[in-house]
Amino acid sequence: MPDVNSLIARAEALLARLEAVLPHPPAAPDWSASIAFRYRKRGGAGVLEPVKHVATIHLADLVEVEPQKERLLRNTAQFVAGHGANNVLLTGARGTGKSSLIKACLNEFAPKGLRLIEVDKADLTDLPDIVDLVAPRPERFVVFCDDLSFDEGEPGYKALKSILDGSVAQASDNVLIYATSNRRHLLPEYMKENLSYRHTEDGEVHPGEVVEEKISLSERFGLWISFYPFTQDEYLAIVAQWLRGFGVDDAAIAAARQESLVWALERGSRSGRVAFQFARDYAGRHHSD
Repeated sequence: MPDVNSLIARAEALLARLEAVLPHPPAAPDWSASIAFRYRKRGGAGVLEPVKHVATIHLADLVEVEPQKERLLRNTAQFVAGHGANNVLLTGARGTGKSSLIKACLNEFAPKGLRLIEVDKADLTDLPDIVDLVAPRPERFVVFCDDLSFDEGEPGYKALKSILDGSVAQASDNVLIYATSNRRHLLPEYMKENLSYRHTEDGEVHPGEVVEEKISLSERFGLWISFYPFTQDEYLAIVAQWLRGFGVDDAAIAAARQESLVWALERGSRSGRVAFQFARDYAGRHHSD
């Protein structure tokens, strides 16, 4: 029969093994290592990793989105200054500059103390721990969720909903959520859900509970910024802007017009992303000309 010391040793070994696999709150990173951080899971524990090479995009690089730029810039400036500001949902057509605009705002306000933490939607369940970690810091933090949407029953949905509004433990004053999505309502919608709408005798329309639940998350973002597909002229202006950024002169930009339209036709899109990809390819091919 094993003695007491042996049992204690075995129990301690078991506890050590359990502690290794149990989730732990994230540890503070070296905040001076970067202006942007990624939240990742490592061995069951959350880790904030400094981004070594932050995207160098700037506000002046983004054209044909002036109204959207002005609204996000104003909200971010208010936040950095310690004034009232809103969580932001940027929605609309793909490749129109939603994520790029957030990164450009980071570069604009980083000297004033703005920092960014990128969190995948699968890790949003840990959002309260992240908020608690950064709450005592003097910096201002934007938690960035890119291409956000949820399927039915995903756990991150309720965690994000609670942080945005509706929980006893809300985000601290130095944290905002900036999220991008291709759709405004972040949960999938089905035709059968329209059957739950009620029409009163005076003509009022009342959504059913299922529909209300689906739109409630989007409504918790105080600021909605919508992006739209670009026209041909807007696409060409974006191409020209990126080509200038790559050092292409005006004569070559004019000569590249038709080629850029063919590129967009082949890709089936006149998005800002396609314009950037064309400009990078064109500048690379003509670098030695």
